[in-house]
Amino acid sequence: MGMTHDHSHEHGAACGHDHQGHGEHEEHGLVEVTLQLEDEHLDALDEVAAELSTELKQPWDRGAVVRLALSEFFSRRGKIT
Repeated sequence: MGMTHDHSHEHGAACGHDHQGHGEHEEHGLVEVTLQLEDEHLDALDEVAAELSTELKQPWDRGAVVRLALSEFFSRRGKIT
């Protein structure tokens, strides 16, 4: 169930900046990982990213939506505040 699409173009938007080196990733607390998701999750991520982009008038991508979902999940479980 691995992702075979090349989404490297989305990485800069997910970090909130253009590709300027890995030093900025650490500064923002982001660590690059590889996820294996169900195909239907990709469609849902794209839909939510488009909705949030429209609602918030700023670009959202799959990575940003995943971070938001994980933050909500861990917050509900009391793992993060």
